[in-house]
Amino acid sequence: MQDANQGSVDPEFQQGIEDRESSPHEIPSLPVGQWLRQNLFSSWVNSVLTLFGGFLAFFALRGVLNFVFSENRQWDAVRTNLRALMTLSYPESQYIRVWVSLGFVAGLAGLSAGLWANWGGVSVKRVSTWLMGTGGLLAVCVIVREPSVILGSDGKVVRTLEGSLQRESFLDAMVNRSSWWIAAVVLLVAGIVLWRRFASATHRGSELPVTSVVFLGLGLAVLSLWIAPYGHYAFISETKSYVAESGRTVAFSTKLPWTVMLALLCSFFGLGRLLQRSEYGGLIKGASNLLWLVSPLTLFWVVLRDPALDYGHVISTDLPMGLAFGALGGAVLWSLTRTGVGEAGRLVATMLLGFAIFNWVAAFFGWYPMLQKARISFLLLAFAALLAPNFMGEIAKRRQLVLGWLGVTALVHYLATMINTPSTVEVQSSEFLGGLGLTLFVALIVVLLSFPLGVLLALGRTSKFPIFRMLSTSYIEVIRGVPLISVLIFFSVMVPLFLPDGMELAELAAVLTGYTLFSAAYLAENVRGGLQSITKGQYEAADAIGLTAAQRTSFIVLPQALTVSIPQLVGQVISTFKETSLLAIIGLFDFLRVANSVIPAQSEFLGVKREGILLVAIIYFFFNFTISKYSQRLERRVGLGER
Repeated sequence: MQDANQGSVDPEFQQGIEDRESSPHEIPSLPVGQWLRQNLFSSWVNSVLTLFGGFLAFFALRGVLNFVFSENRQWDAVRTNLRALMTLSYPESQYIRVWVSLGFVAGLAGLSAGLWANWGGVSVKRVSTWLMGTGGLLAVCVIVREPSVILGSDGKVVRTLEGSLQRESFLDAMVNRSSWWIAAVVLLVAGIVLWRRFASATHRGSELPVTSVVFLGLGLAVLSLWIAPYGHYAFISETKSYVAESGRTVAFSTKLPWTVMLALLCSFFGLGRLLQRSEYGGLIKGASNLLWLVSPLTLFWVVLRDPALDYGHVISTDLPMGLAFGALGGAVLWSLTRTGVGEAGRLVATMLLGFAIFNWVAAFFGWYPMLQKARISFLLLAFAALLAPNFMGEIAKRRQLVLGWLGVTALVHYLATMINTPSTVEVQSSEFLGGLGLTLFVALIVVLLSFPLGVLLALGRTSKFPIFRMLSTSYIEVIRGVPLISVLIFFSVMVPLFLPDGMELAELAAVLTGYTLFSAAYLAENVRGGLQSITKGQYEAADAIGLTAAQRTSFIVLPQALTVSIPQLVGQVISTFKETSLLAIIGLFDFLRVANSVIPAQSEFLGVKREGILLVAIIYFFFNFTISKYSQRLERRVGLGER
């Protein structure tokens, strides 16, 4: 009897023990009914608001579904112009370059994900909630969408005697949507099974790696290209005709490259996991980060643009100039980092800066000829000379500065040679790439260039030196007082009028310059907010251990300020990406302009705008939502907002 009493345990007592053993940070789950009463129907006011919001959501969802699946929508205009939306008129004969660029990005993304590896996990209960929510939403969408119109044997809609459209019955509509019902049921069942399997407190902490969830989703998406009848839609440039074949899978030239992209992503992820455990893991991480900075420029202006190099000019001019600047500049920097140089080194750096600025002034007035990359090299050498005192003393530090100079010189001269060389890509417009590719390139380059400039402006505005503070404040306030479109038009239309003969500013270069300067002003204010959050004690502690001003800023102040500024910086990145839609106003063919102007001008789809603009809105939302969710995960990893 005693054994029986000892063997029987009160269920509530056992549940309490399991709850205490679960994670202290986990929010305890509630039954569905209790959750609804606590969050949606806790009072009569909340109940009214819940019902009112539910009705609004219902009618909004019904309106969107009826719009998307309306018989008046011509989605063939979007399907046949997907390539134009992505890359505009990039020639089909050289489209392999686009896939090579995507393959490089996929491989680099997989390598970086494997190297860093600590992406965290997502609870199985959350995955089950996503599955059940998606399945339930899909079932609701199937029900609330109005029945389809009936088409006659000639393919035209059937009308009643009164002239209104004749639609199928509700029951027939549900039967015809059986495939959607199957998908909804599969998602619901999968979610319920996972929920019941891992709902107990003992399994409450079970998690799936984020990378596994992402790879599984990408794998299913690529698999659907091989088995799902999405249809084959394309524009044949040779015959100037459109192909629209429904009821079959996509073309082999589409599904094979995407399968290769997934294979590269997974393969390089595995390689990254292996290299992470090696003794060179830190060095490889640094190299991958450098590739992320360099690859956008190289892929755009080298791989996609395919310059037709004149090797005679390269050997006689470009290569000797690069070697000369690398060797002589390295020698100057090595001498400036010697112990005991003192004020003489700063004087030499100031003279180099003055000479570099004079070269740009002389170019503006046309006083004497000089290659553009020579002017850029002199300016970079002046900046490196100003940084030389921070590398003074030890041989290792001096070697780092010289090696860095050699790497930057090689990259700058290489890109300058490639950019100044005519392209072999033959297109009708002035820019060889358009659509989503151009939008992503502009947004990425603007973010990469405006970030260091914005940090410098923020440091200048908070500096103790009046000249730096005044110049930075004046620049920021002037730029913030002018709308972006005015800045873009100024650099695109007005600046070329002031350039001397023989100097040109390409449309894309004008956009990148103006947009970078505009974005840097706003980014500087975001960083300045983070700088102001650093307490005075941090500065005093850095001074107490003997750090220089540069070391204090680099190792103490900026890391904390940038961490605090993560939400604002991510908001600026999202804003930068969305405002690329203004490129259409100055003549560039971003993917919004393709959807709004190019597709409606085609004779087969004359005036068809809504479908393309809806797709553009979905793509904008997808990228911005992804950036926002990654920002939230990053904030949790660094402990931002925790007390």
